[in-house]
Amino acid sequence: MRFSVDGWDPSYGSTMETDGELAESTARIDTDVELPAGRWRPVDPGDAGPVPGALLFVDGVRRIEAQVWIDDVPDADGVPGDATAALCASYAAGVVCCCAAGAHLMASERRRGLFSVASHAQDILTRAGQYTAHCVRLRRGNAPVMPALSNSLQLDLAAIEVKVSNAARAAGPDRPVPAGHTSDGTDDLLIVDGALYGRQHLPRALGYIKSHNAKYLPPELNALVGRLAPGQRTPAFHMGTSWERYSWYLRLPGPAGSPWAGVVRIECASVLPVAEVIRLAGLSQRCLGRFASESYKDTRAPQNLYPIAGLERELRRRLGDSRLLYRALREAARADAPAPGLPDAPDAPGVADGAVSLGAPG
Repeated sequence: MRFSVDGWDPSYGSTMETDGELAESTARIDTDVELPAGRWRPVDPGDAGPVPGALLFVDGVRRIEAQVWIDDVPDADGVPGDATAALCASYAAGVVCCCAAGAHLMASERRRGLFSVASHAQDILTRAGQYTAHCVRLRRGNAPVMPALSNSLQLDLAAIEVKVSNAARAAGPDRPVPAGHTSDGTDDLLIVDGALYGRQHLPRALGYIKSHNAKYLPPELNALVGRLAPGQRTPAFHMGTSWERYSWYLRLPGPAGSPWAGVVRIECASVLPVAEVIRLAGLSQRCLGRFASESYKDTRAPQNLYPIAGLERELRRRLGDSRLLYRALREAARADAPAPGLPDAPDAPGVADGAVSLGAPG
């Protein structure tokens, strides 16, 4: 019997987010973007022009601190209605720049929020900081509440990722660059951890999808993905669901394993000319492999790139101690809670933006 073991830590799920068989996708696929479907073959790394002076890795993290219940407004007789479930969450986004100066954190932002469908929800002020109220509107009256709250949280997190991406690029001309190069702040490539949805308007941006839950290509082309060698990619194809984008599969360097071990899917905006899509696909081959993680350093190797892993650790640290935050929420919920103390500082004491450990080799 021959078998292989998925190298990912099981607590993160699997690189294949199904029971081993990818679900058939209903996405509209055009496979003839770079090569006609009948001529598809693994694409080797080639010359895609100059390598960007900086790679900007963008990621966000979120954590539910507590589920709370908001009492309904009493009626004319003073009788309160049913309580409404809500979420208190901490979330943050940041950008790590990898350039001639090394890897350093360029921008980050943290927020705390109360997400509820109750129109009378108000900010919650605790001794550990303020949870800003977000009123979530359900698309249907009988729609499940919790998925809507989680989606609203995710959309706000994506908006912060756009904000920190723009902030990082605003500092672009001041980045150190290799000898013999010049920089006007536009020689960078933005790598967004996750789908590019909501951020496809950002210039020179790629979405980086580490795990797979659907089969987008026809069977004969999907089989090509499992035959990719490290560094190879599929030809680019166009896909449309609720939004349009170009995409391709890329295998990162790493030990042999299951057919899709080390395979990631990359996305770019659908408004780009095909020639630019192919150029970006080639750059992804030349630029991303050097950041692929090793299994002894990361339980999601090789897909969890070192800059993304380091950024995740730093952002989670900046969220604060979940036990203290939960205790502060419990105290604020008590009718006799003492007056809250000072609000959050922007970041944890003694943490400079550049002090992020990426865990890279050497």
